[in-house]
Amino acid sequence: MKTYYFVFCKESILLERTSKEGLFTIPLCEEPPIELKPWTTVLKTGQLNGIETRSYRIDSPEVDESRYELCPLRQSYYKLPEDLYLKAGKCQELNYWDQNTKFCGICGGPMAFHTDISKRCTECGKEVWPQLATAIIVLIRRGNDEVLLAQGRNFKSDFFGLIAGFVETGETLEDAVRREVWEETGLKVKNIRYFDSQPWPYPCGLMVGFNAEYESGELKMQREELKRVAWFNRSSLPKLPEKLSIARRLIDNWLECGLSD
Repeated sequence: MKTYYFVFCKESILLERTSKEGLFTIPLCEEPPIELKPWTTVLKTGQLNGIETRSYRIDSPEVDESRYELCPLRQSYYKLPEDLYLKAGKCQELNYWDQNTKFCGICGGPMAFHTDISKRCTECGKEVWPQLATAIIVLIRRGNDEVLLAQGRNFKSDFFGLIAGFVETGETLEDAVRREVWEETGLKVKNIRYFDSQPWPYPCGLMVGFNAEYESGELKMQREELKRVAWFNRSSLPKLPEKLSIARRLIDNWLECGLSD
């Protein structure tokens, strides 16, 4: 039976070339496309369009380049159909979880798979499941023509994005929006509205997007988190995030709504 094999080497995923130039897919075959080692763990990761999916990691980046390409997972967004990219993200998260749950956090005993998405300690019976780091991201507009954009200190290029941060225990998503905006910018916001959500497998996140309106306050940048933050209007936007991110979807939606007003 043919199976989709999602094979990772460090932060890259194995893509198979198709007959069309520049187009790729995930290996669909009866046997693993890259030889398994005695210590390789092959994860069962469900199905995609009725086809079984499995995933594993390899140590060496040496592959048959006439047939395959190792591509960073983020860049694979531009080379794979959306359903394969999303499944690849889930597989990456499960591999990350497997690597980081080898031993029990209670007694230190070895963990063993109990189901496809749970492990149980072989000593004390403690059971664990994959966990998500939930974060909010918010587009803040002032009037109809201004949007607040920021450069984070962890950004790897010079683009501007949106205010974002992890949800803390005991918080609602809306409370997290208010807190993160206040901590990073000194501003208060109102009319917080849910927009959309996005799996973010870098390494195991869920981004929850919101729109909000400026209420009050003067910009006071949190320098530990941000390099720059400023209001921009539609005619003078800086370099924006990549298309794969929910940040870009929020900004594009704001631009499109402005054009239709």
